[in-house]
Order: sequence, then structure tokens, then C-alpha cells
Amino acid sequence: MQGSMFPFGSTLPSEAFVRFPDRSFHFQPVPGRLSWSRNYAAKGIKFICACSSLLFQVHGNVYPTGYYNVTMYIGQPARPYFLDLDTGSDLTWLQCDAPCVRCVEAPHPLYRPSNDLVPCEDPICASLHAPGHHNCEDPAQCDYELEYADGGSSLGVLVKDAFAFNYTNGQRLNPRLALGCGYNQVPGASYHPLDGILGLGKGKSSIVSQLHSQKLIRNVVGHCLSGGGGGFLFFGDDLYDSSRVVWTSMSSDYTKYYSPGVAELFFGGETTGLKNLPVVFDSGSSYTYLNRVTYQTLTSIMKKELSAKSLKEAPEDETLPLCWKGRRPFKNVHDVKKCFKTLALSFTDGKTRTLFELNPEAYLIISNKGNVCLGILNGAEVGLQDLNVIGAISMQDRLVIFDNEKQMIGWMPTNCDQIPKSKAMNT
Repeated sequence: MQGSMFPFGSTLPSEAFVRFPDRSFHFQPVPGRLSWSRNYAAKGIKFICACSSLLFQVHGNVYPTGYYNVTMYIGQPARPYFLDLDTGSDLTWLQCDAPCVRCVEAPHPLYRPSNDLVPCEDPICASLHAPGHHNCEDPAQCDYELEYADGGSSLGVLVKDAFAFNYTNGQRLNPRLALGCGYNQVPGASYHPLDGILGLGKGKSSIVSQLHSQKLIRNVVGHCLSGGGGGFLFFGDDLYDSSRVVWTSMSSDYTKYYSPGVAELFFGGETTGLKNLPVVFDSGSSYTYLNRVTYQTLTSIMKKELSAKSLKEAPEDETLPLCWKGRRPFKNVHDVKKCFKTLALSFTDGKTRTLFELNPEAYLIISNKGNVCLGILNGAEVGLQDLNVIGAISMQDRLVIFDNEKQMIGWMPTNCDQIPKSKAMNT
């Protein structure tokens, strides 16, 4: 799946499953590395008022890079790692020299793990297993295997290590958090040359959930992805005016994901007749995905609309499955947006209807050949079944907030090039 970070599972695509290796996992000793016991680590945590946020600079773009990433400083001493920004999965993991059985090219040297293993009985370990499959071959450690929708996978073991953060008020903190030491990676079709994945989902293993459980932040994560590249990510709830945000409730039917529930699809302000579409938000997916029937219906409507325009299909352009060319190459979406209509997903929250609008910039790219391509793809071709995924392309140039405390999802148009003022930012 192009750019998707959804792990596969037994029912819906973002439920991870675990296979235990045949042998227990033992780290090679790291010379000069500080060894922490779990008791000492617990005493070292400073519990403070969760009244400040963490702000991170985001790098990357939907096209041509194909992903957004942030830099995390992990370990003792803290070293930088580039991580794929992923609200579609929970576990944060790094390619790990433990030693590494199979790793792919990355921007930084492989992570050298601490020897602070997460035991199998830890609730974070249990959260990574499918119900009824939490078995412990070695009670002292937690093994995991994640498979992603693009065919990639990571096999490893959970460890705890120090993360170096700066609050927006300037205060520093160094919590010890669980992360995956991935010693066996298989790259997927949308392989990104990064050091690992930053899991920002709803589960116990996500960085946001762990920080909240240590009373360090409120359980809120949000991002602002710029259509021109870059943007910002934040943990906490004091960087936005809640009264200006459009809010809708998280679904109680799709509890493993950031999902507003089911939607109705509109095209140019008119209903397409496509209703009850289960929708999830996934920043780890570069593009937006619709189920087979919805995709085929939408592309049929669009082709009919464009038949009277000056655009012609460009099958020779394989950037994305559906591209069109004009009389001359396009430089940006603005050059061609008048030929395309606004899409909208309508969510019903009790008696309130909420619209998530997709203007042409939220679903089109200009390829390196100067053609305009549809950044909405057929989810059935990558095994998403009936699920519809709002990817990074459709979240650009707006603030998107996942409030796990109030169980709400919110969004508002925002200049994502303008990073909020703070005394300190994590870059």
C-alpha cells in the first residue's frame, strides 16, 4: 500500500499480531551503556502537571518524497532518529543493532538498545497481541511482529529507553518509554528510507498513551501537514483554540483507530448515493483510499465530468493509477483545480452533521511529467476490504486533532507553514 503504515490483523487492517521467535532474545552488551533497573527507572520519573505540550517540526511531503517524518532523540546519550509519522499504528520502533538479522538502509546508524527489557506480563506487551494469543516463551521479554498493509514487516523485542523532549514552556524531560527494537525488517512496497516508525495510535504502546500514563501530557495528538512540505506535530492540548475547531465523536465501533465512524460521500455538493462508508484517519498513508465500489463510482463520475474538459487521460504516466494531461504541462494543482470539484465526507454525530471537505488540493498531485494525478486509490487492491482511509494528502493544510480524553476528532483550515510560537520545539 503506497505510503500506508496500517498493520494487518485478523479482522481490520490496523490490528497487529505477534509471532514469538523460536529462541529467547539476548542483546549484545553495549560498552559504557548505563544499565537501568525497572525500579530505578520508575523512581527517576518526575510527575508534573500535564499543563504543557510537546511540539515537533515535521519534514517531508506527499509527493515526491512520499511521507512525513519527525526527528526523535532516543537513548543515553540521546541520538537522533528520523521516524515515519503514523497515526494508523501504535508501536514506535527503530531498526536495531542487537544484532540486526535483516535491516534496510537508513539515515542514521542502527539503534543500540538498552538492556532494559519489557517483560511479557507488561500491559503494553499484552496490548500488542491479539486476544487469546498473549503467550510467553520467555517471561522476561516481549517479542512482537508487525505486518503493514504495504507488505512490510518488523520483528523485534520491546525495550525501554530514555527519550529527550522539550516542553513548549522550555522545560526538559527525559521519560523512559517502551519502544520496539526491530532486528528483522522486510521493506514494503512503499519502503521509506527512515530509521523507524513513530506510532501515534490509540493503543497502550503508543508514545502519546505512555506519556499520558506517566502524567506528563494530556492524551491528545495533532498534526498540521503543509501541502508545500513540512509542518508540525504536537502532543497536548494547549496549542489550539478549541472553539474554532470542527469536532466530531470518535466511533465506538472502530475503537482501534482514529475513526469518526461511517460517512456519506458528496461530489460537488451533491450526494453520490454512497453511504455508510467506514472511515479512519492515517497519517502514515500518503494517499487516500476508498473501498472498491466507492472508488469505481467516484472515478466514473469524475471521468464523465472531465470528458467535456480539455484534459485527456495519460495512461503512460504511471505515477498513480489515474492521471490526466493538459495542452501543456501543469506546474501546480492551482493550474488545473478549476476542472475538479470539491469532495466531502459527511459524518453524523447524534443529530449533528459534520463535513470533512476535500478541495482539489486535498486529492490531486502534479507528477514530475506535468500531469495531474488522482491521489485517491482503490483500497481493495491493497487488502483494505471495506475500510476507507483518509491519508496525508487529504489532511494537508489543516490542523487535525485526536483528543483521546474527550474521544473527539477535530479539524480546521490552518497555515501549516506557520509553526506555533513556543519557548522550545523538538526539531
